[in-house]
Amino acid sequence: MTQRIAEHNKDRDRQLAEIRKSLGSNSIVLIGLMGAGKTAVGRRLAACLDLPFTDADCEIEAAAGQSIKEIFAEHGEAYFRTGERKVIARLLENGPQVLATGGGAYMDPDTREAIKAHGTSIWLKANLRVLMKRVGRRDTRPLLQVDNPETVMKKLIAERNPIYARADITVESREVPHDVMVSNIVDALSAQLAGGDA
Repeated sequence: MTQRIAEHNKDRDRQLAEIRKSLGSNSIVLIGLMGAGKTAVGRRLAACLDLPFTDADCEIEAAAGQSIKEIFAEHGEAYFRTGERKVIARLLENGPQVLATGGGAYMDPDTREAIKAHGTSIWLKANLRVLMKRVGRRDTRPLLQVDNPETVMKKLIAERNPIYARADITVESREVPHDVMVSNIVDALSAQLAGGDA
C-alpha cells in the first residue's frame, strides 16, 4: 500500500512538472462568478504547482489605494473596469503564475484576448445555491449591495455563463474540500496538455 502511495505521489509530481513546463511564461487564469472559489482554490493550486499566486482584485486595490467597494461607490463600474483591464494586462506579463480575476473581468473583450494570448483560462463553474451560500459570508461585493442579491446573481449567471463557457477549461466548483478542487483542476490541465491544446 505504501509503495502504491509513493508511486501515486511520483506520478503526481511528474504531472505537476509537465504542467509547469508547458506553461512557459504563460499564466493559469481563474475566471468565474463571485463566490466560485477563485481566490481560495487559486492559492492552493499555486502552492501545489509551486507558482506565485496573484489576486487581480488585490492588485487593483493596491494600484488605486482604495477598496473595490470604494472605487465602485466613488467612480462607478465603468471606471473600475478600465482600471481592471489595465491591471490584468500588466499582471499577465509576470507569468508563470496562478491569477485569480474578478467576476466581471472576463466579460471585457480586451481582457479575454490578453488572457488567451498569455494564459490558460479555467472557469470555476458553480450553481446558484453554492454561490449564494458563499457570497453571504462577506459584504464586500459591490454588485450585491441590493435588497435582493439572489435576483442579481441569477441575472449575472444568465449574462456571464455563456461568455465564461469560452474558457479553455471548465471545472465544476462544488461543496468539496479545496484540495479536491485543486486535484480536479490539475487533472483537467494535464488532460488538456495531453490533447496537445496547450
